[in-house]
Amino acid sequence: MSKDKVQIFDTTLRGGEQVPGCKLNTSQKLVIAERLDTLGVDIIEAGFPVSSPGDFEAFELSR
Repeated sequence: MSKDKVQIFDTTLRGGEQVPGCKLNTSQKLVIAERLDTLGVDIIEAGFPVSSPGDFEAFELSR
């Protein structure tokens, strides 16, 4: 990789869940992840599958 390349590290699916009043369902998480991928985001930090059944389901569906 060239040292001139900027890498994008997105935490929307992890950090966004920590905002009071913000709760994304599984289908919303998948749409966001797909769009971030389409945009070419290098790393998508999505949370922890063991933290909730919803996170686990989102991880399984995105495989």
